[in-house]
Amino acid sequence: MSYFEKDAIISGIGISRIGRRTGIPGLDLTLESVRAAIDDAGLSAGDIDGIATLGDTPAAEVNAALGIEAPDCGTGFSTGGLLNPVISACRAVSEGHARHVVIYRTIQMLGGTVLAKQDENAPAPPLAKMFETPEGETPPAVGPMDDVNDLVAAQAYSAANWLALVCRRHMELYGTTKEQLGWLAINSRRNAALNPRAVYRDPLTMDDYLSARPVSSPLGLLDCDVPIDGSIALVVSAASYADDCPHRAVHVEAIGGSNGAGGWFHRPDYPKMASVDAAAQLWARTDLTPADLHLAELYDGFTFLAFAWLEALGICGDGEAGPFVEGAERIALNGALPLNTYGGQLSAGRMHGYWLLHETCLQLRGEAGERQVPRRPEVAVAAVGGGPIAGCMLLTC
Repeated sequence: MSYFEKDAIISGIGISRIGRRTGIPGLDLTLESVRAAIDDAGLSAGDIDGIATLGDTPAAEVNAALGIEAPDCGTGFSTGGLLNPVISACRAVSEGHARHVVIYRTIQMLGGTVLAKQDENAPAPPLAKMFETPEGETPPAVGPMDDVNDLVAAQAYSAANWLALVCRRHMELYGTTKEQLGWLAINSRRNAALNPRAVYRDPLTMDDYLSARPVSSPLGLLDCDVPIDGSIALVVSAASYADDCPHRAVHVEAIGGSNGAGGWFHRPDYPKMASVDAAAQLWARTDLTPADLHLAELYDGFTFLAFAWLEALGICGDGEAGPFVEGAERIALNGALPLNTYGGQLSAGRMHGYWLLHETCLQLRGEAGERQVPRRPEVAVAAVGGGPIAGCMLLTC
């Protein structure tokens, strides 16, 4: 069976300046990455006939700045979580609605955000308000809102609390250790040292990791991703453009996504998460298997999320992620399965998974510089999200 994603390639990638509290306007960062991606694809702004984003810098502003009028292609595949715009762009080119679609994600730290003045004596809205079902839509029988209500009642107020619960359960079931989480962070920092854009590049030892400030047990400060300012852009093109790309075209072999059934902890297979469902869909859409992977770029908003993806994707068995990363040899640049080669969100910075997608393309093209995997990979997985939302892509070159 042929699936729509096989009709798409990633023809161009772009990245803006990266930093912490830069004060650079979001539109400026967005245009830096978008223009770089279009140029990287060997195209001009006038060639772009579709645009997609998660809703950061408004697409209308980007269109106006580029002098084009590309329709919004950001909807159409609603179960890929943070990767929805990319997956929807693949569908758009497959169905002939567009030939070249630019996708971008722009992030700015809260320190650079101006918030409307509020009555300081007014009570804060309930956290569950963020997860309410839009008017006119039917909520799922069990989903994120149900979980958030329960979690807030248990005084779990942030994603750090929620993931700490999942991580602790994994530790109880399988004997996963804090030190094993630390090896993932150490490997990420080692890779970040070779990435000139990464915000944290100084060496990290196990003692540094274990002595970091606690956040939500068992997670500490170095288990958490790093807020940054920046923008990443991609150009998704019709596969027929592959021979005209100035760089190696990155082919989309398969995609997978989950719509959040079971939410944070109403799953019968808890502590598994939506990543399990997304991975199952991905492998069902290809003849390739986990044994074919040469590279893994996995979401690490928290260290444990990368563990969850390793197991969900079948790279290792349930409960085996800790031993898999222990010692950081198997996941090193010259290891059996290099992992988060750009430094991940733990050291390079949080771009909601789009930096890992950018890095996957660089590695497949053989253009990652000092951190290039010694034997250029030909099959890679990029996986994004945690808790009740997840999306993943199998990419080849």
